[in-house]
Amino acid sequence: MRRTAVLGSAGTLIAGTLIAGAIAAPAAGADSSRHHGGQEARGVQIAAARAAKAGIDWADCPADWAIAAPIQCGWVSVPLDYAKPDGKQIKLAVDRHVSTGTKDERQGALVYNPGGPGGSGMAFPKRIVTKNPLWTKTAKAYDFVGFDPRGVGHSAPISCIDPQEFVKAPKADPVPDSEADKRAQRKLAAEYADGCAERSGDMLPHMTTPNTARDLDVIRAALGERKLNFLGVSYGTYLGAVYGTLFPSHVRRMVVDSVVNPAKDNIWYEANLNQDIAFQTRWNDWKAWVAENDAAYHIGDTPEKVEQAWLTLRAAAKKNPIGGVLGPAELIGFFQGAPYYDSAWAPTAQVWSDYLGGDTQALIDAAAPDLSDTAGNISSENSNAVYTAVECADAKWPTSWKKWDRDNTRLHKDHPFMTWANAWMNLPCATWPSKQQTPLDVRTGKGLPPVLIVQSTRDAATPYEGAVELHKRFKGSRLITEKGAGSHGVTGLVNPCVNERVDTYLLTGKTDRRDVTCTPHATPTP
Repeated sequence: MRRTAVLGSAGTLIAGTLIAGAIAAPAAGADSSRHHGGQEARGVQIAAARAAKAGIDWADCPADWAIAAPIQCGWVSVPLDYAKPDGKQIKLAVDRHVSTGTKDERQGALVYNPGGPGGSGMAFPKRIVTKNPLWTKTAKAYDFVGFDPRGVGHSAPISCIDPQEFVKAPKADPVPDSEADKRAQRKLAAEYADGCAERSGDMLPHMTTPNTARDLDVIRAALGERKLNFLGVSYGTYLGAVYGTLFPSHVRRMVVDSVVNPAKDNIWYEANLNQDIAFQTRWNDWKAWVAENDAAYHIGDTPEKVEQAWLTLRAAAKKNPIGGVLGPAELIGFFQGAPYYDSAWAPTAQVWSDYLGGDTQALIDAAAPDLSDTAGNISSENSNAVYTAVECADAKWPTSWKKWDRDNTRLHKDHPFMTWANAWMNLPCATWPSKQQTPLDVRTGKGLPPVLIVQSTRDAATPYEGAVELHKRFKGSRLITEKGAGSHGVTGLVNPCVNERVDTYLLTGKTDRRDVTCTPHATPTP
């Protein structure tokens, strides 16, 4: 799951045809009606059959999309409401780079979702253009296909607030000093929920993970694929889990990396509380690393000193925002990159070190919003709107402020880094103006092949327990554990123990006879 700055705080934040004219496999109706009603099941069959007949008119991507040839773009039409397949349609943006191998090597399309909710998969085909060494073998076998999920980017984008207002800084410190601070944040959250209804109300009831999974099946049909090959990271693993539950016989190969716990009672309120604990754990890992490399950074030679330096920085920015724009909320938005991704460990520490050495501008450049980047701000606001809309629509959230206050006050005591920032980001769901669904019961259905699950044990955004839970629910799945590591998104890192098994699975469908534990990838160096 991905997060970004929101409201009065910063939150965690934190995608050719094989068989032309292929139609949706008959199992779709039976699979999906068992869980989410016959109307949606029939609707997705109708939409998939239409998409299979229409195909995708691939062409050069629009110039302002910044996606250059040889990547091609196109559109897939889907119903806004699958219960009304003849009603309003929305267009989903898709792109692809054709496979680099021979005709005999080609195995179809590999569709990608990077997470969010609210993330765009449209950059995925660039992995072939840049000759990303981790993906060269897979690229010989598959077209790399990305897409903007419903509500995202070019796919009927939603919005909840003016983008320039959304990024304005400094925002209020997410850690409240008083009941008045809490009341102010609650007001902002309620206003944000109202803004979503005002700006995007017709979309909100349909911004669910099951609907995005149905969209994925229509995209599969439009690609001419009888079965789906799918790579999902972060929230993309929950999308994959829901797709595999609704359409088990439509899955050919599925890799899920850094896994959301799909248990119904975890979606999404508990998931965010569990995330606060995991973020603190990984924040502590990074502080220890910074202390070990004090000769390079001069921040503190023990984790305790590094923490004190953080609290000092935070307090100073609260009293006098750095450059007039960086307060505690903006600092959290920047520093959270370190517990998220190992690749951010050294750059984050270096910017902090430079600041302590007198270079204030480096921190401002790294952490402050850029009001001149209107396109980037529109994208950030849209991404946050989709994140909120999907999580609020997927499940029923607590409406009692006393429960939110009690749970987050308790958690903050021992896990102060992210808890309150995360709470305010999700609080719009407490007053959400649109219908909230009951999460799908993720489980194995008839025809589901072995799914490959990849997870690090110290992941902050998607705690390890999520991979274990999905492994239990998807019978025949295999779990690759990167023990002692914590970077989010394992398949994008160099670790031959992981990389070779992912390649083998995608190329042959074969997994190890039992689960595998890998040693961690290389620790970052200053």
